[in-house]
Amino acid sequence: MTRSGFAAIIGRPNVGKSTLLNQVIGTKVSITASSPNTTRQAIRGILTEDDVQVIFVDTPGIHRPKTTLGGRLNETAKAAAGGVDVILAVIEASAAIGPGDRNVIATMLSNSRGPRGPKPCVVVNKMDKPGREAVAAQLMAATEAVREIAEEMQLTDVAERVEYFPVSAKTGEGTQALIDYVKQAMPESPFLFAEDEVSDVPEAMWVAELVREQLVRKTKQELPHSIHCRVIEFEWPHIIVEILVERESQKGMVIGKGGQLLKDVGIAARRQLPEGCFLELKVSVEPGWQKRDDVLDRFGY
Repeated sequence: MTRSGFAAIIGRPNVGKSTLLNQVIGTKVSITASSPNTTRQAIRGILTEDDVQVIFVDTPGIHRPKTTLGGRLNETAKAAAGGVDVILAVIEASAAIGPGDRNVIATMLSNSRGPRGPKPCVVVNKMDKPGREAVAAQLMAATEAVREIAEEMQLTDVAERVEYFPVSAKTGEGTQALIDYVKQAMPESPFLFAEDEVSDVPEAMWVAELVREQLVRKTKQELPHSIHCRVIEFEWPHIIVEILVERESQKGMVIGKGGQLLKDVGIAARRQLPEGCFLELKVSVEPGWQKRDDVLDRFGY
């Protein structure tokens, strides 16, 4: 009998959710960058080992939104925590547990109600940065935070079911114990995806995301939030990706002096695509798209 199910990865921005997904899957299925809210969609990574298949769902960082887009990203993240088998609430080992983390923990607890609810887990990530004593202290702080929040929400029974895992998504330390736990939590079910699949992200979306990843890494300040990428032509080996910004002044920032930044982005993205791919990048303006419901609907947020 095979087992298969879902594990949602939630957390505030920049706690390493996408890096954790890539680490447990063993290959890159979600883009990563140091800028908040790099992940904008629920990205599924599929781990199939022996008779167990786990679909890990990477989600946007839960945060205090400043735009319509930000509100939709929060909705996406919280919706992903419903109807799964395991919820992994990720916090950092070396950062104080603040209001954002407490909101994430509350989301985990509220979605894990009932004896048949998802198994709740707190994942203390980036354990490679502080010493062991600091990691142990953070685990204690997380346990206390879960207890306090559960009492406020009258969910002490859920708090008693929470498991805790210190990991380093960057180095892989501690992740095998987490994977083993999640696999054991999967219900009896036929596999939901083919055994050789590692993600359900459409190829065109994946190419657009690779371009956006490089732009986020190479641009500064608020510009990453103003960038949206989409494939407008896909006839192998020719792919055209349109880069949309919100203001005319941002086009020059994306293109760079003499077109160098855009050229560097294309080279970096192309390195991650099959050999022979011809990748063309175009820059266009979609005024104020982050705050426009009609555009967000069109972009699939």
